Amino acid sequence: MKIKRIILATVASASLLLAGCSSSSSSEAAATDAPAAKIKIGFSQVTLQSPFYVELQKGAQAAAEANGAELIFVDANGDVNKQNNDIQDLITQGIQVLILNPANPEAVAPSLAAAKAAGIPVITVDRPVTSGAVAHIGRDNKAMGQLVGEALGKALGAAGGKVIELQGDAGGSVMADRRDGFAAGIASNPKVKIVLGPYAEYIRAKAVTAMQDLLQANPDVKAVYAHNDDMALGALQVLKEAKRTDVLVAGVDGLGEALKAIADGTQYVATAFNDPKYLGDVTIQVALAILAGKTVPAFVDAGTQLAEKSNAAGAVGDALFAEYRPTLNFG
Repeated sequence: MKIKRIILATVASASLLLAGCSSSSSSEAAATDAPAAKIKIGFSQVTLQSPFYVELQKGAQAAAEANGAELIFVDANGDVNKQNNDIQDLITQGIQVLILNPANPEAVAPSLAAAKAAGIPVITVDRPVTSGAVAHIGRDNKAMGQLVGEALGKALGAAGGKVIELQGDAGGSVMADRRDGFAAGIASNPKVKIVLGPYAEYIRAKAVTAMQDLLQANPDVKAVYAHNDDMALGALQVLKEAKRTDVLVAGVDGLGEALKAIADGTQYVATAFNDPKYLGDVTIQVALAILAGKTVPAFVDAGTQLAEKSNAAGAVGDALFAEYRPTLNFG
């Protein structure tokens, strides 16, 4: 059984608003005998190497289609130079708003300046930029890290022990927030010692390679925390192959496979919900609200919750990531 889906009040209000705009446009079209132009939205994604970002794109695409908007998607493949070139191409294609998931928050500054010069509002999703965006849509990654840290610290008990941390991307704001939030949460257990592992770029295969070396160097490890569930599952694979079922595992994102592992066993203890399709949906809703002249918050928080043994089974479904859709108000 999936978590109960809650309909966004703002989606309804945004839809009404957009319907009003469409009515106005339709009247003008009837008067001029020309069809209303379709809203054109550009989306520059950092990479499609992560399943999270694949699902984020799907959520945005579905929401754009549902609202009659055209979404032009480009993949930077982790290369900020390619991302800057992609954005220039999007601008020349006449987009009306730019959605950006930056490869590097500082290095995309030329693209932000170009969009501003063209009068194109920019909103960021998942990863923010230092400045230049009208709004950022994401989740509180520090809160997610802290929730998981508190849960893992509790699971380790009075004995505590060594915790290996598999990190995301070097210099990334999501990585830093999930690291700092986790440190704050697990500090409730004074017997825990954190060993920072390498940057595995949120990719399972890289986490597997890293964990093989880390396990040899740290045979006394008691738990592994990864900045996303994909890496945590890679670590879990290595631990199971080494018959180290005594080592606890925790991640972030609410990947369906991780939820199933939590529900079925005792080794994978916690993650935090981070439904990427919903994040993509909300991002499109914010973009449409901005184009309709609405004022939106600088940060639109899509919400999260701890996933552990008590609620994991109820969240397991057919989706790649567990659905988590709280009621939001913006626009």
